[in-house]
Amino acid sequence: MLNRIKSELLNFGLKFISIDDKIVRMLLETAPSNINEIVIMPAVKMFMKKLVQKLQNKTAYGRVYNGLLNGVKVSIIRSQVGCPNAALTVECLKRTKAKAIIRIDFCGGITSNSNDIEIGNIIIPKKAYCDEGTSPQYIRTNPYIINQNEKIENPVLLTQNLETGNKTIFISKPHEPLKNLLLNEAKKFDPNKTKEVNLWTTDALFCEDVEFIRALQTINVKAIDMESSILFLLGQLYNLKTASILSVSDLPGHPQYDLFQSNEIHPEMENGINKVIKILINCLPEIQHSMI
Repeated sequence: MLNRIKSELLNFGLKFISIDDKIVRMLLETAPSNINEIVIMPAVKMFMKKLVQKLQNKTAYGRVYNGLLNGVKVSIIRSQVGCPNAALTVECLKRTKAKAIIRIDFCGGITSNSNDIEIGNIIIPKKAYCDEGTSPQYIRTNPYIINQNEKIENPVLLTQNLETGNKTIFISKPHEPLKNLLLNEAKKFDPNKTKEVNLWTTDALFCEDVEFIRALQTINVKAIDMESSILFLLGQLYNLKTASILSVSDLPGHPQYDLFQSNEIHPEMENGINKVIKILINCLPEIQHSMI
């Protein structure tokens, strides 16, 4: 009886809000009106904590933290790790007044004989390879994307037979002007550590074996993450400006700084986190101006 009463009260309340409003409230635990035009979207707790600490005039609405960074109104929302979580967050944001979404977080770096990628480097992806399970579902339901986006054969096929997974890898790209604002600011801040690279997005952090890394090196991929590809793809689908600014936390396949082969923490990892946060904050007035 009690459950029935609760259900009837809930259904009565839902009659007074839209479907979009319901989705945002269910997933972000706040009203769509509480989301600002510029959204910063970290995935891990470390970045979220550092960003929230820097907010001025901070207010919290469910999973959303609002406030000022460098005089600019922003919302900070932690997506959690992985493309499904990032997609859920963006699905909410398309139902608000959000216009720009910037992912700021860690990525893995893929180094070569030239050691051109190092721990603490600032990574600005110029494109992302969609080797995860979420993007193919959006492409399936929006087939016009097939003719709009570049695609390649999965380079892993050069050495392995794939019985399952993505044999064709689609490519998504950030919003070019927003990406360039971040890139230009990063180059001014630390030109020697800033890298504009091709990035690979995967679902499986624990499957980055030697053969996989070698396959990515054949197509000049320099970084790996778990969220950017779907962010860029949904930005394209929903007319949202999206970009990523990342810091290299580890080097998969490296004998000393592979997350799963060593307990050694590189001294530049913390510096990298602080740098990308500083760069984004410096860039926010320009980002705000670009949306006028």
